[in-house]
Amino acid sequence: MKNGFLNKLTFWRQNIPVGELGLYVAADSIYVFKSNVGGTAEQRADLATEPQSKFPIEGVSYKIAFDGDNWTEAFTAIFDGHGAAKLQIVLGESFYQLIAADKPNVPAEELKQALLWSVKDLVSEPVSNIQLDYFESSLTASGKINVVVANKQQLSNLAQVSEEKGFVIAGISIEELAMTTIFQDDLSHMIVSHVSGQELLLTVVKQGELLMQRRVRGFTQIDKASAQDLEFGLADNLSLEIQRSMDYFESQLRQAPVGSIDLLIGGEYQALVPLVSQNFNQNVNAIQHDSVSSHFSMMSYSLLAGSLLTGGKA
Repeated sequence: MKNGFLNKLTFWRQNIPVGELGLYVAADSIYVFKSNVGGTAEQRADLATEPQSKFPIEGVSYKIAFDGDNWTEAFTAIFDGHGAAKLQIVLGESFYQLIAADKPNVPAEELKQALLWSVKDLVSEPVSNIQLDYFESSLTASGKINVVVANKQQLSNLAQVSEEKGFVIAGISIEELAMTTIFQDDLSHMIVSHVSGQELLLTVVKQGELLMQRRVRGFTQIDKASAQDLEFGLADNLSLEIQRSMDYFESQLRQAPVGSIDLLIGGEYQALVPLVSQNFNQNVNAIQHDSVSSHFSMMSYSLLAGSLLTGGKA
């Protein structure tokens, strides 16, 4: 879904950006990441192909207050700090819906329109205000396709403010696809991530591809849990959900077991690692971060270094 949201919203591209930023748009904040490394993202494309030792990317992340609608105020603050820039944006969970739908048997040029009518009763947006894109996994045995649905008016407002400020939007992505930037080796990795107040996200990535994704309820406050809470049940509950996802990956998708389990969770995540580890043969690791949301802005920036998104060609 590279640039899929933006195919009809390219009127701002007349300006020449002077910098590159990664943005993560959360429910109440926008997190901005700027690399300390010189050169353009294209000149640093090796960041997307080198082993994990290249990560995290050196840089600074900070947040700007955002109420979900005040794009002008937020983007003015970004412009005041950086000037015109090329932006890669990752939307937080509250700004889109991701649906696994049956892939319609239609020509490629008719796929998006067919998907619109396939998912219209499964989403909260009216048909007239749906911005839709899709992506597929190489594991296509199920005949499913992943459909991303967002608010068209909201994205149009974002695009208009970007034009006014002289920004160029390189792409808009989602949390699930941002995970593809973390590992670039030959192993499959189960990444368990959690943004404060959101549902838990479990993904499997391999060689820059998203192979599986699943949202799990019941863990919205896991970053607020004490080490004692984790020890007395919460870690075991999390392990059960990880095992369910691994069972699906192995039995339904017919894949080999994942090579590692990696936690991108706030709070007492260091205490969580040994508690989860005792339930699995795989190595369980903590992904180091200042905050999960700021880490998402870094992952957003890293998407500028290569064409890591797959999906619909609208």
